[in-house]
Amino acid sequence: MRVKSVVYTRQRKKKWFRRAKGAYASKSTRWRMVIQHLEKSMRYMYVGRKDKKRDLRAIWIQRINAVARQNDLSYSRFMNGLKNAGVLLDRKILADMSLNDPKTFAELAQLSKDNQKKVAVA
Repeated sequence: MRVKSVVYTRQRKKKWFRRAKGAYASKSTRWRMVIQHLEKSMRYMYVGRKDKKRDLRAIWIQRINAVARQNDLSYSRFMNGLKNAGVLLDRKILADMSLNDPKTFAELAQLSKDNQKKVAVA
């Protein structure tokens, strides 16, 4: 006896078609085009999640740099001073602090200035 997989196949395909809803032209109505479209879009989704982290880190660094320069420090000297002082705050927290708590950030900037290592010029 031959087994037909009509119901199962339709259920399986409906999931893909729902995800492709709103796609341009036949990419939302034809099975092969739906598969190709979604596989490509899922690859871009994966890459996009990685890029998002990179973009946010760049934004945090820009914010820290802007407020550090208001306290007469460059970003690199500020971060080096914090490292020498043993402060273990990450860039996300420092960026948030620079926006929402400038008084504490100014104290960190002063701590960073106090812990600058003098570099001998040859």
